[in-house]
Amino acid sequence: MAEPTVQTHLLGAGDDIVATFQIEDTSVRGRIARLGDGVLDPILKRHDYPRWAAYLLGEAVTLAVLVSASLKFEGKVLVQAQGEGPVSLLVAEARSDGGVRGYLRLNKEKWDRVERVNKGQRPHIPQALGRGVMALMLQPSDPNQAPWQSMVPIEGATLSECAQMWFSQSEQVPTRVRLAVAEVSEPGGTKRWRSGGALIQQVAGDDARGATDEPWDNARHLFDTIEDIELVDPDLSSGTLLFRLFHENGVRLEPPKALSDKCTCSEEKLLDTISQMDKGEIKALADADGAISADCQFCGRVYRFAADQL
Repeated sequence: MAEPTVQTHLLGAGDDIVATFQIEDTSVRGRIARLGDGVLDPILKRHDYPRWAAYLLGEAVTLAVLVSASLKFEGKVLVQAQGEGPVSLLVAEARSDGGVRGYLRLNKEKWDRVERVNKGQRPHIPQALGRGVMALMLQPSDPNQAPWQSMVPIEGATLSECAQMWFSQSEQVPTRVRLAVAEVSEPGGTKRWRSGGALIQQVAGDDARGATDEPWDNARHLFDTIEDIELVDPDLSSGTLLFRLFHENGVRLEPPKALSDKCTCSEEKLLDTISQMDKGEIKALADADGAISADCQFCGRVYRFAADQL
């Protein structure tokens, strides 16, 4: 039998990429992502989020990227959570062109209360989001293709556990998910955000594959040994990490997709949204000159529309 190998050269030590992989001679497939200076750092620095809230958004963005790697059409993936807790809305978007964006809506008073109770420790998901739902949406760019959406109750202490629950209930596919976010300190006190994520799934057995439970159990046990530091370590490439885990079988990696911090807002889109509002609402938003100013919740860009445009 040939010596198991892993094609680490396809991933190298790069950041801001996502790639799919398969453990050789098994029914287990996966995806792995690394986000850094070109994607996660600007997204999180664009808003003045409390530290642990930024961690949560970083995980959601990484999860959206992992899911987007399996898209078979031009479009986007939206990971969204809505709850009654300090974070009332969490949105992360990853598109087939590699563009990524995300934001969260936070009640500062509620968040400060949780932080006092936790004495600085990271809030778990029920504390951060409260009771609510988590949704995953696939939206094709082609208007003739119907979007797809599935929602489940927010359950689990971490976003990884919530995602696993979503896959279990919505897709009924055994799935393991790991997400990690870190702040890297630079000389002079500057900090940079980075994240890493991975997931594996069990492919259903058939006449060709036979039973898939044993290969899945072996892969799952190995996958669960991943440490957070391994997912975010800038000196540990994704390929090397996969080789550490699955070198006995070997790993086949697909060429990675490059990712970028890229918002899709535009003056045309925002003006179209305003045009669909009630005339009374528009007047209430207008200033003394009849103009309206609006900002994009994702990227923070501010748009101003003069009265004659409206």
